[in-house]
Amino acid sequence: MKKNFVFDTNVLLHDPQAIYKFQDNNVIIPITVLEELDNFKRNIDELGRASRLIGRAMDQLRSQGSLSKGVPIGKGGTLRIEISGDESLLPKSFMGKRGDNLILATAYKLHREQPDTPTIFVTKDINLRLKADALGMNAVDYETEGRVGLEEMDAGYTKITLSDREFARFQAQGWIEPPDGFQNNRLVIFAAAAAPEKTDYGVCDGEQKKIMRLPDYSQGVYGIKPLNPEQYLSQELLLNPKYQLVALLGKAGTGKTLIGIAAGLHQVIEDSIYQKLLVSRPVFPMGKELGYLPGDVKEKMQPWMQPIFDNLDFIFQSKKSPEESGKRKGREPRASAYQDLMEFGMIQVEPLTYIRGRSIPGQYIIVDEAQNLTPHEAKTIITRAGIGTKIVLTGDPYQIDNPYLDQYSNALSYLVNKLKGEAIFGHVFLQKGERSKLAELAATKL
Repeated sequence: MKKNFVFDTNVLLHDPQAIYKFQDNNVIIPITVLEELDNFKRNIDELGRASRLIGRAMDQLRSQGSLSKGVPIGKGGTLRIEISGDESLLPKSFMGKRGDNLILATAYKLHREQPDTPTIFVTKDINLRLKADALGMNAVDYETEGRVGLEEMDAGYTKITLSDREFARFQAQGWIEPPDGFQNNRLVIFAAAAAPEKTDYGVCDGEQKKIMRLPDYSQGVYGIKPLNPEQYLSQELLLNPKYQLVALLGKAGTGKTLIGIAAGLHQVIEDSIYQKLLVSRPVFPMGKELGYLPGDVKEKMQPWMQPIFDNLDFIFQSKKSPEESGKRKGREPRASAYQDLMEFGMIQVEPLTYIRGRSIPGQYIIVDEAQNLTPHEAKTIITRAGIGTKIVLTGDPYQIDNPYLDQYSNALSYLVNKLKGEAIFGHVFLQKGERSKLAELAATKL
């Protein structure tokens, strides 16, 4: 049976191609949605781009007929613009935004006038879905079916318990046969059956059909040692050049950014694998902004990039010998050890704002707080990578500041669900906080 799918504005801003994804059903766009899209079309951000894309797509469809009567689209479906929204159909208690009410009224009118054709209201606005449900309508989020939540998300590795004999054989010969159907490039944490606290690590080599033992990463790099199994596995992804795209997910304090930067410094400064360490992050405030920031681009970015500088400070302090650290007394100020590297161009910290159109070869790129990126923004960043470039995205999907994203639609979740199993991609979902007991308590209990 054909259905009527009535779109809210946020659906088209989230995915301009959404009108093509409803097969043989009727897609209905309230005229108020076009008015709201018009408000975004001059923006130079992702919302502006989406507004212009959907406008062009619908303009091309006009050549097939009148949008007010419906034009063919998809596999037997139609697209129609509906202008008959009437707020008087709604209860007087609906006091929300007038645009939202007009869009909801359009869907409600169809629901009442066409009882034999199911009408489904599609919106990413939770409150509008609740209002539609209160009116007895079917309301759904866009593209939730088939998506994986954080609780079900693949952790990036598999835990396997071996008998004591198999565990010893794996350590002695450096490999073991994988189970049938085991995924290529799959990271593994091995535990001994008699002593579960004894662990070792491997990765599945599909060509050799073996789980190969990982190198010894226990000493870490640049003074930062792995403190738990997830951080140990992350070292393989960060230090092995075959992984050109890496995603590190986890709650606050799990060390995602710290170990990512330390691995980058090691490969730029000591191993000379990459020419430069480029660190960036999206600009999204937590809470109310303080207003415009003074100064040039570098000065404006200072508050946003301060977490990166904090990590660099910690790394360079950790790398100092006890004798060097002991020379600093009391509150004596210290010069940032990484400033010289920044002046030589080996470390670069910059915003993501100006990355479109660039080609970046031979660099180690870290994008912090990537949970605030849309999938399209992540694609834009990744497609900038030239020959010899590695990109590491870190973030906490539980702390999303972008109001248009959720645990399903943010860039990190999208990348993991789309790219897991690819030869040059790897990810680890870090679980244990290592920042401090207080930070772990807050991240777990609050």
